[in-house]
Amino acid sequence: MGEVEPGPAGPLEPPEPPEAAATRRPGGIRVLKRNMKHNASRNCLNRRSRFGSRERDWLREDVKRGCVYLYGADTTTATTTTTSSSSSASSTSSDLHLVLCTVETSASEICAGEGRESLYLQLHGDLVSRRLEPTERPLQIVYDYLSRLGFEDPVRIQEEATNPDLSCMIRFYGEKPCQMDHLDRILLSGIYNVRKGKTQLHKWAERLVVLCGTCLIVSSVKDCQTGKMHILPLVGGKIEEVKRRQHSLAFSSAGAQAQTYHVSFETLAEYQRWQRQASKVVSQRISTVDLSCYSLEEVPEHLFYSQDITYLNLRHNFMQLERPGGLDTLYKFSQLKGLNLSHNKLGVFPVLLCEISTLTELNLSCNGFHDLPSQIGNLLNLQTLCLDGNLLTTLPDELGNLQQLSSLGISFNNFSQIPEVLEKLTMLDKVVMAGNCLEVLNLGVLTRMSHVKHVDLRMNQLKTVIIENLEGNKHITHMDLRDNQLTDLDLSSLCGLEQLHCERNQLRELALSGFSLRTLYANWNRLTAVNVYPVPSLLTSLELSRNLLECVPDWACEAKKLEILDMSYNLLTEVPVRILSSLTLRKLMLGHNHIHVLPVLVEHIPLEVLDIQHNTLSRLPDTLFSKALNLRYLNASANNLESLPSACAGEESLSALQLLYLTNNLLTDQCIPVLVGHPHLRILHLANNQLQTFPASKLNKLEQLEELNLSGNKLKAIPTTIANCKRLHTLVAHANNISIFPEILQLPQIQFVDLSCNDLTEILIPEALPATLQDLDLTGNTNLVLEHKTLDMFSHITTLKIDQKPLPTTDSTLTSTFWSHGLAEMAGQRNKLCVSALAMDNFAEGVGAVYGMFDGDRNEELPRLLQCTMADVLLEEVQHSTNDTVFMANTFLVSHRKLGMAGQKLGSSALLCYIRPDTADPTSSFSLTVANVGTCQAVLCRGGKPVPLSKVFSLEHDPEEAQRVKGQKAIITEDNKVNGVTCCTRMLGCTYLYPWILPKPHISSTPLTIQDELLILGNKTLWEHLSYLEAVNAVRHVQDPLAAAKKLCTLAQSYGCQDNVGAMVVYLNIGEEGCTCEMNGLTLPGPVGFASTSTIKDAPKPTTPSSSSGIASEFSSEMSTSEVSSEVGSTASDEHNTVGLEASLLPRPERRCSLHPTPTSGVFQRQPSCATFSSNQSDNGLDSDDDQPVEGVISNGSRVEVEVDIHCCRGRGPESSPTLPKNSSTPCSEEHARGLFFGIRRQNSVNSGILLPVNKDKMELQKSPSTSCLYGKKLSNGSIVPLEDSLNLIEVATEAPKRKTGYFAAPTQLEPEDQFVVPRDLEEEVKEQMKQHQESRPEPEPSEEDRTEPLEEFDTAL
Repeated sequence: MGEVEPGPAGPLEPPEPPEAAATRRPGGIRVLKRNMKHNASRNCLNRRSRFGSRERDWLREDVKRGCVYLYGADTTTATTTTTSSSSSASSTSSDLHLVLCTVETSASEICAGEGRESLYLQLHGDLVSRRLEPTERPLQIVYDYLSRLGFEDPVRIQEEATNPDLSCMIRFYGEKPCQMDHLDRILLSGIYNVRKGKTQLHKWAERLVVLCGTCLIVSSVKDCQTGKMHILPLVGGKIEEVKRRQHSLAFSSAGAQAQTYHVSFETLAEYQRWQRQASKVVSQRISTVDLSCYSLEEVPEHLFYSQDITYLNLRHNFMQLERPGGLDTLYKFSQLKGLNLSHNKLGVFPVLLCEISTLTELNLSCNGFHDLPSQIGNLLNLQTLCLDGNLLTTLPDELGNLQQLSSLGISFNNFSQIPEVLEKLTMLDKVVMAGNCLEVLNLGVLTRMSHVKHVDLRMNQLKTVIIENLEGNKHITHMDLRDNQLTDLDLSSLCGLEQLHCERNQLRELALSGFSLRTLYANWNRLTAVNVYPVPSLLTSLELSRNLLECVPDWACEAKKLEILDMSYNLLTEVPVRILSSLTLRKLMLGHNHIHVLPVLVEHIPLEVLDIQHNTLSRLPDTLFSKALNLRYLNASANNLESLPSACAGEESLSALQLLYLTNNLLTDQCIPVLVGHPHLRILHLANNQLQTFPASKLNKLEQLEELNLSGNKLKAIPTTIANCKRLHTLVAHANNISIFPEILQLPQIQFVDLSCNDLTEILIPEALPATLQDLDLTGNTNLVLEHKTLDMFSHITTLKIDQKPLPTTDSTLTSTFWSHGLAEMAGQRNKLCVSALAMDNFAEGVGAVYGMFDGDRNEELPRLLQCTMADVLLEEVQHSTNDTVFMANTFLVSHRKLGMAGQKLGSSALLCYIRPDTADPTSSFSLTVANVGTCQAVLCRGGKPVPLSKVFSLEHDPEEAQRVKGQKAIITEDNKVNGVTCCTRMLGCTYLYPWILPKPHISSTPLTIQDELLILGNKTLWEHLSYLEAVNAVRHVQDPLAAAKKLCTLAQSYGCQDNVGAMVVYLNIGEEGCTCEMNGLTLPGPVGFASTSTIKDAPKPTTPSSSSGIASEFSSEMSTSEVSSEVGSTASDEHNTVGLEASLLPRPERRCSLHPTPTSGVFQRQPSCATFSSNQSDNGLDSDDDQPVEGVISNGSRVEVEVDIHCCRGRGPESSPTLPKNSSTPCSEEHARGLFFGIRRQNSVNSGILLPVNKDKMELQKSPSTSCLYGKKLSNGSIVPLEDSLNLIEVATEAPKRKTGYFAAPTQLEPEDQFVVPRDLEEEVKEQMKQHQESRPEPEPSEEDRTEPLEEFDTAL
C-alpha cells in the first residue's frame, strides 16, 4: 500500500444497533463489540457475528463503506515474568469487534479507536501475520483482495466483505496471534531451582533459566541483565532425567570438560515442554536454529548468546532492518555460515549482511529486490547465492569477486539477457535463469563461459537462437529450453551436448550434434524433421511424441544403445524393421499413428514394453510372442484386430506377458484359447469386442489374473471357473447380457466388481462375503430384485450402487423428456476416489438442470464438499442476477469462500454446467452455460462433431496463465507446478497459494439446438487419454447414458490411465418433439374431464417432487359407490355457495413446458392446510369402533383426519377463469368420472377451499407383489394405492418464489397418512352421499363481495 494521508473516516454515523452496544471512538469510527463463540480455534464464525439491519442500511448508502472484523488474540500466548508460575501464564480472548469504516480509514485510526498499538493481517489461516503500517487501509485491503479473486460488482464486493466466513481467507487481529508451541521453539524461560555439577556438593538455588537457540542460559534473578551468566552449549550434548528429584532434568554440554546443570520444574507440563524442546537441540549434528514462519520482526535477544550458531533459518517472516534484533545485527553471529531470509518482503537488500564474511550460503529469494549493492562483492567465501523470485534486471560487476561461487539462482526475475558478469564466475557450472524475459539466445555468450555445463532457460520468451561463429562448444552438456516460443532450433555447434529438453515450443525443425547426445526430449512441438549428425552412438532415450513426423529418423534406427523410443501421436505409417529388431530397445511407444502393419520378427529381441494403440492394425506379427520373450506390457487397443498370434510353438510357454490391453478391437471367441499361452497374465482388458462366450477351461488356466475387464461385449455369463483366479481383485463386465451373477464372492482378494447394465435378475450369495470387497456396482439391471437379506449382507461394502426405484410426480415428463444423464467413476490403481460429480435433472423449479464434475487430484474432501454445496449456491445466485456470466462467476467465488478451513491447504478442479430456458434468444428453447476452473472439461456433441466448452487452466496448456503466474513471481518447479504443489493456475481452494491460484472461472454460454445430441463431462485423466472426437464417436450411438459413461471410463483405463477417472454423459433431446405442452401431444384432461386422444411415446418414469422445486404435496380421493356421509370440519366455511359435485368442476388451465412457458404473472402462495372429516357410520351400518376399517379407507375411528401442505395456485378472477363449453360433444364417461380427484386451494383471508378438478389417465395396476411395491404406496391399513392416484399434484404456479433453504436441507416428503382414499367399489356411494348432503343445505343470499368475485368454492375440505 502506498503512503496515504489519514483522512476522515467518512460519515460513520449509522443508527444505534438495537442489540449491540455501540461505542463511539475517535475518528468517527463505530465499534460493535460482540463476544462470539468460535467453531474451532481457527474456524469461521457462526451467524451470530453478523450485524443488524440498521448497519446494513447504512452500508448500502455508499459502496465505499464497510466493516472490518477485528479479532482478539486467537490463541494463548506465553509471557516471561519473574515468577516461575507465571511463565506458563496465558491469556485467551475471543472478542470480536465489528468496526464500521470506509476505504479511506487507516489502520492508525482504527488502532486509536480501539486502544491498540497495531493491527495484524493474517491470510488464509497461515501462522504468519503481518503488522500493518499506520497508513495502510484495512477495508481497502479487503476490497482489493476480493477484486483480485474475481468479484467485479462494487455492491457485491461490499456484501462479501461483511461476510464473517471471509475470515478463513483474510483476517485482522488487534494483537499478534501466536501459538504456545511456536513460542516454545523461539524461547523458553522461567525461574526454577538450579544446581550446578553432577555431584551434590552444590546446593539448589533459585535462578532464571532461558533456553534459546542452541544454548541454556542460567543467571541470577536480581541481576539477570547485568550479572554473571552461565551459557551451556547443548548441541551434541545430552539431557537426562533426574530420578531422585521429581520433574527434574540434567542438561549437559558436549566435550571432555562438559558442564552439567540440574533444573527442577514445578509441574509435569513444564517438565515435558523443556524436555521436548531441549531434546531437539541436543540431537543436532550442527548448530542450526530454525525460526521460519514465526512472524518475527527481529530475532530474540537471548539468541545472540548462542555464538556457535552456523545455520540460521528466518524464512517467511517480516524481518526489519533497524531494530535491536533486526537484520543489521546479524553480523554478531561470528560463526554463521548459512542464512535463509527468503519470503521476507524486504524490498531493499540489507547492506550490513555483506559484513558477515563467514557466509557460504545465502538465500534471499522472493524479497522484491530491484538491484544488488556493490558491497555484495565482500562475501568472498560465498558458494551458494539464491536470488529467485525478485525483480532484478542486472547484476553488479562486483559479483565477479566471488570466485568460490558455484551456484547462482536468478530464476523468475526480469533479466532480458544473460548477465556478462557470469563470465567471471569461473566456479559457476550452472546458469539457472528460468522464468525471465529472454527473447534471444546468443550461443556466443555461452561459448565464452567455458566453466558452464548446465543451462536452464525454460519459461522465457525465446524466439531466436543466434550463432556468432562456427566454433564448437564442448563444455555445455545439459540444456533446458522448455516452454518457449522457438520455431527452429539449431544446436549442432554444441558438440558436448548430452541432454536437451525443448518440449512445448513451436519447433518445426531441430538440428543437433550426435557426438555426445544421450537423451532428447522434444514432445509437444510441430516437428517435421529432426536431424542429428553424426549418428548418436550414446543415445539411450528419444521422445518425439505429439509432433508431425511421418517416419522414424534413419539415425534413430542406427543408434546402437537406444533403449526408449516414444513417437506416439505422430503421422507414422510404418515401423522400420531395424527399430523393432533392435537388440537394445526395451520400450517402444507408437500409439496414435497410422500404422497398418508391423514387420515380422526373425530374431529374439529384448523388448519389454510395446504400445501400438490407436492405429489401423488388422493383425499382429505371428512371431511376436515367440521372439519377444521379455515382453511384459502390450497395448494394442483401438485397432482392427480380429485374431491374436500364438504364444509359442511348443507345449510349454515361455511368455512373460503380464499386462495385455486389447480393448476396442474386433476380437471374437476364437482369440480366447491363445490367451492360455500367457500364464503370467495379471491384467487383461478385452472390452468392446465381439465376445459371446468365454470358455471355462481357458479361464481356469489364468491363475495369476488380478484384473479382468470384459465390458461392452455380448457375454451371457461369466464362467464358474473364475473362482480359481484366487488373486483376482477387479472384475469389470458392464454392458453385456449377463443374467447370472458370477461366482466371485468367494474370491479371497476381490475388491471391485462392476456388473452394471446387464440382465441380472437375482444374486446368490454365500453365507459370508469377502472382507476385501469395497465396491459393487449393480446399476442398470432393470430386472434385478434384491431381498432384504441380500441388502443386509451387502451393508458392510464401502460402495454399493443399485438402482433407486423412482417415485412418480405430476409433470415429471418435463425435465426427463429433454435430458437424462449417466455417471461413472473409477479409482484406477489408487486406493481412494478423489473425483465427485453433481447431477440434478430437475433444478430451479423443474425448468433446468445442473451437472458438475470435481477433481481433487490427491484429496477427496474438497470434491465431496463441492458436490454437496455448489448447486445450492447456484440456486441462490440465480435469484440475484439473470446474467449468466455474473451468477456463474459468483457461484464459483462463493463456493471458494464456503470451503472454509478445508480450502486453505487443499484445492480442487471444478466444472459446472447449467441448462435453463433461454430468454435472450427467442429461436432457442434452452441455453447451456458452462464454467470451469482447473482441468475438468465439458464437450458438446453438435451434429456429430465435438464442441469444446471449457478451458484448461494449467501451466502447460495455457501460456497466458503461465505468464500471469510468472509475472507474480511464483516459483515454478521443473515439473511445472506452482511452488511444487499443482500445475493448475485456477482452482477452488488452495487459498494459501493466492494470488497465483485464483478461483475465477472461465465461462461460456451457447444456445441449445435440435442438433445438440449429448454433453460429456470429464476430469483431467479422461481427456488425457481420449480426444474430443473419439469420446463423442464412442457414445453417440449408445442408448443408455450410464452405459455410455461407463464406456468412456473403460476406454480411458484401457488406453493407459492408472489414476482416478470420471465421466458423465448427458443425453439431450432439445426440439419440438420433446415438448410436453397440452397442445403438442401430451395426454391431458379436457375442461370437464374429457380424455385426450394423443399420448407421449415412451414416457419416462416420474420422479419424486421436492419442496425446493415448488411442487406441492397433494390431497386426493377416488369417488366410490359406498354410502359415506361427510360433514364440514372446523376449517371449512359455511357462508359460501355449495353446488353439486358434477357442476363444481372448474376448467383446468393449460399446462406448458419449458419450451413454451406461460406468462409469469400472479402470486404464488404456500400455505399449510388441515382438513378434518368425520364419518357417522361405517359402510355396513355398524359403529366404526366395532368393525374393521373399510379396505382402502384410512380412519382413526369416527373421524378421518388429513393434514396436507399445499402449494396454492395464483388466484384468478372471473375474467381469467376459463369457461366450460356450452355444448360438449363428448360426454363424461364412467371411467373418467372414477378418475377425478381434487386438489385443495386455500386462501389466506378466508378459510375455504376451492375445488380444482383434474383428470388423469390411469395405468393398470399389476397384481404381483413386486409391481405393487414399484408402482404403489402401502398405506397404514395395508392397502396399496396406485401412485398415479395417490401422488398426483395440483397445478403449480408459473412463477413460484424461490424458497431459501440451508445446505443439506432435506426436501419435504409426502406422508402416507396425507391421503383420503376411497375404494373404487364405493365411489358411486360417496358421490351420491355428497350430492344429497349438499342439496340438503339451504342456499344463502350472495353477499356484495360474492357478486363482485363469483368464485366457485366448496365448504368441504375436499
